[in-house]
Amino acid sequence: MTEAVVVAILSLIGTFAGSFSGMKLMSYRIEQLEKKVDRYATITERIPVIEEQIRGIEHRLEDLERKIN
Repeated sequence: MTEAVVVAILSLIGTFAGSFSGMKLMSYRIEQLEKKVDRYATITERIPVIEEQIRGIEHRLEDLERKIN
């Protein structure tokens, strides 16, 4: 084989290795991002429940304040 063919084959192997590791890293990062999005989604589901609980607590507090005064 000529030197050019050897260099071309080594370059091809290096390109494939770089592309594969890049795709693997990108897949890992996307997976981590999906986990963060899932956590955020559960928070947005719980906020209306918490707001309703706060409203109930505020009403109870107002009732107690009226009884005291």
